[in-house]
Amino acid sequence: MQLLVLMVPVFFGFMGFAVDLGRLYMARNELKTAANAMALAAAQRLNGTEAAVENATAYAQIPIDATGGVATKYDFGGSTIGQTNGTLNSEGAVLTFYDASSAALGLEGSTGGEAGGSTARHVKVVVRGEAPTIFWRFLAIGQEGRINLVTQAVAGQSSPVCQACGIEPIAVQAVSIDDPTDFGFVVGTRYTLGYLCTGGPTPQPLVDTAARVPYVMLNRYNESATFLADELTQLYRIGSQGLPPTTDAAVYCMRVGVDEPVWVNAAPIGCNMNRVASQVSTFLCGLAARFDNSTVPGVCNAVSESDTVLAANPVDTDLTDVVDYTAYTGNSRRILTVPIVETASGSTMTVLGFRQFLLEPAAGDSTINAGDQNGRFAAVYLGSRVPVKQGRIDGCTQTAGPGKVVLHQ
Repeated sequence: MQLLVLMVPVFFGFMGFAVDLGRLYMARNELKTAANAMALAAAQRLNGTEAAVENATAYAQIPIDATGGVATKYDFGGSTIGQTNGTLNSEGAVLTFYDASSAALGLEGSTGGEAGGSTARHVKVVVRGEAPTIFWRFLAIGQEGRINLVTQAVAGQSSPVCQACGIEPIAVQAVSIDDPTDFGFVVGTRYTLGYLCTGGPTPQPLVDTAARVPYVMLNRYNESATFLADELTQLYRIGSQGLPPTTDAAVYCMRVGVDEPVWVNAAPIGCNMNRVASQVSTFLCGLAARFDNSTVPGVCNAVSESDTVLAANPVDTDLTDVVDYTAYTGNSRRILTVPIVETASGSTMTVLGFRQFLLEPAAGDSTINAGDQNGRFAAVYLGSRVPVKQGRIDGCTQTAGPGKVVLHQ
């Protein structure tokens, strides 16, 4: 009995220690979850422009923004991060941007350092908060009734993807296959991407573009689709947003080293015909919707359910003719991620890699000409600036190309 009496305070001490320690770990994990969400949201906006850091900082606040009644909180989900509830305080997240993941992680011997604007590729988010204590108040460490917590997360672009999902299914012919970095394209140069035709005469490039580069539509017709199932509607949707999500990776994704077939009903026509298949024009109509989704170009009147497609795909927030890509301030709607192939002249083509272009309006216009008789549009070559929506980094040996957003820490 005497021993039991002596042990009771010890048991209560251990119980109190466990309660406070459990709550401490819970609060820290909740803060870590918020830091992860903020880092991933910010990294998605690092698209290689001068406005990237500002946009990333704004997007990082979305996961903890309680304005709409939904936000990532901590301490049993009752405390808003960056505010005080009268007892517990937490500081707004601190974001630091880097040009290399090793620098963001603080690895010994890392190259690179803090970056801003067009050079930022990774972000570190530090979130601070306080965890309440009950029994630890009897100890020196917890006399104030709260413990300071610090968590951090690092996110950024991965190594080049071997499989890219949600991109545009147009195979663009490489200018030179001897250049594994840019395939002969010059960063910052405006090209005419024109639909492949056979014979002659070869269509001329558009005004103020360096050269015409052939492309073809790759077959991503989803025959099993029950929503927006019509072929032209699918092409209109693809042009306006890229490949739509689906559980079928063979429809949603493309992979380096895989042979891709031409869209059956969009086979190249003779150059002297001065026209392209309606499937090609419909795809261009979708591209035009990235500039203006208030009206449907006349050439696309045959597209069914176009209103449904337009309602789901708002226009880009920057519609200007951009000379210097770093000055682009849009939401990346005009950025095209496309597979590059050795030649666009066969019935099947092997994907060499993925690269990106910035879609430009036609000369003297605010959108592109969806009715161009040669399926042409202007685009500035970017290289690999923007993370793809989804992808895999295993299974190939790519040394250049876009990555996806990953959580490093």
